[in-house]
Order: sequence, then structure tokens, then C-alpha cells
Amino acid sequence: MEHPTAMSLALPAPPRDGPLLVGFSGGMDSSVLLHCLATTPALRARGLRALHVHHGLHPEADAWAAHCQVVCAGLGVPLQVARVEVDPGSGLGREGAARAARHAAFAQALQDDEILVLAHHQDDQAETFLLRALRGSGVDGLAAMRAWRPYARGWLWRPLLELPRTALAAHAQRHALRWLDDPANADPSFDRNFLRQQVLPLLQRRWPQAAANLARSAALAAQATDLLDTDDTALLAGMRLSADTLDAATLRALAPARRARVLRHWIAALGLPPLPGQAVARIERELLDAPRDANPRIDWHGARLQRWRNQLHAGPLRDPLPLGWETLWDGCAPLALPTGDVLELHGRAGFEAPLRVHARRGGERIRLPGRAHSHALKHVLQEAGIPPWRRERLPLLSAADGTLLAAGDGILAAPLANWLQSRGARLRWVEPG
Repeated sequence: MEHPTAMSLALPAPPRDGPLLVGFSGGMDSSVLLHCLATTPALRARGLRALHVHHGLHPEADAWAAHCQVVCAGLGVPLQVARVEVDPGSGLGREGAARAARHAAFAQALQDDEILVLAHHQDDQAETFLLRALRGSGVDGLAAMRAWRPYARGWLWRPLLELPRTALAAHAQRHALRWLDDPANADPSFDRNFLRQQVLPLLQRRWPQAAANLARSAALAAQATDLLDTDDTALLAGMRLSADTLDAATLRALAPARRARVLRHWIAALGLPPLPGQAVARIERELLDAPRDANPRIDWHGARLQRWRNQLHAGPLRDPLPLGWETLWDGCAPLALPTGDVLELHGRAGFEAPLRVHARRGGERIRLPGRAHSHALKHVLQEAGIPPWRRERLPLLSAADGTLLAAGDGILAAPLANWLQSRGARLRWVEPG
């Protein structure tokens, strides 16, 4: 078998077509990756550019960006430098906050169907597996990094993931590449550096194939996760009332372990932050076991999960319409609401006279089409099945004399419903996301 340091770094083709955006820190790993991409005609022909994320955390950060400019110019690869601010108060620690800022920059720079290419290799995968195991991760976490997955508006590709660091180092030396050394990578106070410098070398003295076997365990965990995800997706489809609403009774009928997986799968599918460690136990105790007439909720990292009647709803935290807020609207142009929602009038230039748009104050009444008498808006909303979190954001439309004409776009009073129908117009309340 060929020795790792002599292994070829010929890169495979990614699973689909698309231009390439390489994350280029200037370190050895990304320098090798950039060199391989730039010197592989088939890959370069797709379109190749590089992105350097300037964290501003080190006095030499400007010099590092300048080095990356020189390297990219020498290879004829366009380079974008993205300056980011690392949030020290994020609770992620310096390493985690820098990673979050970096990925935010990647996601913002990535174009539709473009492929982000990162230089993670087999040793990185082994470190990630160990870190996840030490944090008590389940099979999903132990799957560690994927070689290919959807990412932002495009895709993320790690073509070096099966190669050891020694193979990258041999390539760098063979081609006389120049790279940067970030002093932070030598600081053992960072967990990954501690594993890299002290734990993995110790393991490899006893088990020379430790890194390869840990990476293989990550790959096996990924296979198991894919099988479980297939079942989770099928079960989730059977209990979804809408994208962000589940039938609580159907969820409760699952075994606890499967219920936890389906919940996490659903939250991930909605693009919400992952549920914290104890969140599933709280959902079981506070939401699924709550009385039918209760409206319990759990908040985490800007997201909210809540139960109403026999439904579970998840979504980002959203502000209600401010009490007392109101404005006039003629319908000629979309109306932006304080919540970020928008009111639109389609198929008509505008109303004959401006309507008053305002928040609920309580006590409103509305006369629905086909009804001789008005009804309390509160009861109409309950009968329509509009949950409390939408009622808080519900824009009301009233005439100049105070007559309530609409609550959102689904509850229309007879006068407005008739007016819209006679003119082929439509009222729309558009919520973000």
C-alpha cells in the first residue's frame, strides 16, 4: 500500500455541477486545497474563486489577508476578503464565535448553486468525532462532518476528508507552497488544539491507525443517521399539519427515543437553532403532558416551541403588534408593519378612502358575510382556529367610522368582502419566513 506521504491529491469531481468558492485562510490545509483546485483543469473550468475571512483577532490579520492576495494572484484565482466581527458575548467561546462568524461570511458570499469547498481532512474528522463524543453527542453528532451537504444557497464540499494531514503536508512540501501559521493553533486552552497536540499523538503511539479508525466511526455514524433520518422524515410527514405545526397526539404515540429524533429533525428542517440538551425532556413534561386548555411554551436562542389545543408550533420569536399602534393605509403600495409583516392589496390600485390599520385592543366586533348580526372578534378568531401567537400579530383594518373591516386577510367583514369580490381584488397579510 502506498505510504500516506506519497499519496496523490488528485481531487474527485463533486457530486453535482456548479462553480467553486474555496474557503482560504492561508494556512497549510487551505493552501493545499486551493493549489489542487487551481491546478486541476476540469475543476477550474467550472469557475473558481476564493474567500478569506478576516476575523481581526490577531495583530497580523491584515498581513495574513495580504499574503492570501499574493497567493491567489499567483494562481490567477479571484479573492474576496470578508471582514467580520467576532461576538465575544455569544456564549460560544472565542473559538466557537469565530467559527460562527466565519460560516456566516461563507453563507453570505455563496451564490445560488455555488459549491463552498473547505479543507477539512481525516485528522480534523477524528478530532471532531472525539470532541462530540466527549460532549455526550448521540449518533447524529458522532457523524461529525459530511463530505457533501446542502449549505446556504448552494452546497458544501470537503474533498480532502479521507486524507490524513501527512498527505497534505507532503503535497505542500513537494510543490514548495508557502502558508501561514496562526499562533492560536498552538494554544492548548482550545479543546481542539489540546486533542491535536496531546491526546491524538498519545492514542496514535498505542494505535497507529487511531485517526483513520475514528474517522471511520464517524462515517458509520453518518450511515446510521441517514437511515434513521429516512424514517424520521416519513413519520414527520404523517403528523405535520403545516410546515411549522405538528399534531401533538400523533407525536405522543411514538416511542420516547423516536419522538426525540422526530422533534430534532423537525426543528432542523425549519432552520431553527438546535434544541438544547434538556429541551426534549422539557417538551415531554411541560408541553406534551400539559392540559388541553393550557398554552405552554419553551424559548431558546431566539426560537419558540409552544402548544395550543392539540398542536405543537415552532418558529422564530416574533414580536406582537405594539399596543396602541395604528396608521392609515390607502392600499396603493404594500404596508410594512412594525412586526416585519406586510399588508398588500392585489388587483386594485387602492381603496376609495384610506383605512385605519391598527393592533387589537379588545372588545372588537365584526359582521361576517351572510350574517345579520356582528360577533365578538375574539370568538370569531377562536372558531377560525387562529392560534394565540398569530392573534398577537394580527393587523386589523377599520373604516373611518370605526367599523371593523378585516382581521388579517382571512377574517373579512361583509362590506370589505363584497368590495374585494366586485373588483376582483385580494387582501394579503404576508408574514416573514
